[in-house]
Amino acid sequence: MQTSKMKQTAIGPVFWVSVVASALIVLWGALAPDNFAAVTDRLFGHVVSGLSWFFLLAANLFLVFVIYLGVSKYGRIKLGKENDRPEFGRPSWFAMMFQAGMGPAIIFWGLAEPLSHYVNVPFDLAKPGSDEAAGLSIQYSFFHWALHPWAIYATAGLAVAYFTHRKGEKGLLSAIFRPLIGDRVDGPAGKVIDILAVLAVVFGIAVALGQAGLQMTAGLGQTFGLSTGIIVQLVVLGLTTAAFMVSATTRIEHGIKWLANISMLIAPLLLVFYFVVGPTITQLNVFTEGTGNYLSNLIPMSFRLDAFSPDNEWMGSWTVFYWSWWIAWAPYVGLFMARISRGRSIREFVAATVLVPSVVSMIWISVFGGSALQLAGSGQASAIAETVKQSPAAGMFVFIQEYPLPILLSIISLVVLWVFFVAGADAGTVVLGELSTGGDQNPKTWIRLLWGALLACVAAILLVSGGLGALQKASVLIGTPFTIVLVAICVAFYKTLSREYVEPRGERSHEQLVEQPTESEGRKTPQ
Repeated sequence: MQTSKMKQTAIGPVFWVSVVASALIVLWGALAPDNFAAVTDRLFGHVVSGLSWFFLLAANLFLVFVIYLGVSKYGRIKLGKENDRPEFGRPSWFAMMFQAGMGPAIIFWGLAEPLSHYVNVPFDLAKPGSDEAAGLSIQYSFFHWALHPWAIYATAGLAVAYFTHRKGEKGLLSAIFRPLIGDRVDGPAGKVIDILAVLAVVFGIAVALGQAGLQMTAGLGQTFGLSTGIIVQLVVLGLTTAAFMVSATTRIEHGIKWLANISMLIAPLLLVFYFVVGPTITQLNVFTEGTGNYLSNLIPMSFRLDAFSPDNEWMGSWTVFYWSWWIAWAPYVGLFMARISRGRSIREFVAATVLVPSVVSMIWISVFGGSALQLAGSGQASAIAETVKQSPAAGMFVFIQEYPLPILLSIISLVVLWVFFVAGADAGTVVLGELSTGGDQNPKTWIRLLWGALLACVAAILLVSGGLGALQKASVLIGTPFTIVLVAICVAFYKTLSREYVEPRGERSHEQLVEQPTESEGRKTPQ
């Protein structure tokens, strides 16, 4: 019965409610942009002032949860049946996961964030423009891009992969809640969960598309002297949308896989180039010192709010924005990671989705952020920090002008950004199609194209209504309700693991886990 249900394409309430809700938001932003901006501003202020503590505690929970699963007895569990083998080789597997999890965002912020903290120091912990400010800027950039975001993704990805590949459930977040609410996941309660997941994906990806559009426009302006106004931003967004919608008509093994592989070939070449021609010793020092500062201050940073003098503006623009953005992206990245991870173990999944990409992100920030900070601090390009303060999207391309072959490198950077952009949006249409059609892993092409068009429209509305600020606020607002869903996922997933896997008695009890009968296999689940 269950197998036959999984083969059906269900275009039902989740699809129609999600599409209509997304379309209404687009119409609201298009017809009443001032009202749209005012309402989101007001809601954003309430969330940041009243719920920052909740975002911090939730993100810490997700990190502890996935690390525990990776190192515990559950780490040996395979995400699939015992004879399942991985569908993709490790390089392609990692490339697809990294571009889905970060994509163009790390290019956008990997250089801009350290410079931003350099002139606007977190919690006023140092004098702006000082050596101490430079060290703090790297420390907080690592904090925002390393362990926590990837743990958020892994929380959703692990649960979906386990329930889909091992338990035979549909590729839906609602299916994870069966241990908590039983068959009600097949009714209205499950539909509400899936609708929240779809809307989180729509806004999470729209924010990424808008940021990529801003950076591509800024790059074209710095490189070729083109206008960087809203019209050019929308044209860039439109052309890129056409590209990822063409990619969306191909199978994941073709379009997304090849785009991801291309991006993960070009991006390391850029990294190596700037490592060789840049201040290599400084970059190595930045990585080494930054890693030490990050790890030694991880717990204080993870809980810091300045409770008696809260810096709501800084928290809302950075930590709360990031945590909510990663949470909003969790269903998208998690479902995509789950889909390509059949046959991997929980321990392997955690290592590949939390530890390895964290190190890669820290290396990227050390090379580009460290080099930019040296330029800003030495006076060689003293205006670079202020330029980034005014336009974060321009940071990478202002930085490139200080190195050899600026035109060629700017073009290569634009290509990398564009490929990340297309591959990430393409993966988003796959996930949206699957979520909105009852778990169909191969939704009809018109469904993916419809979601692609809606993603572009939402991104365009956010750009028109307020640029980067509107993108950040939308992410925080949609991430708020989904944080509760993700916490409940942790409870449901752990409840299932602890019930269905016990250590067998005997001399190998410390190495083995025994799977107990489940209801989906026609037997009673042990209590």
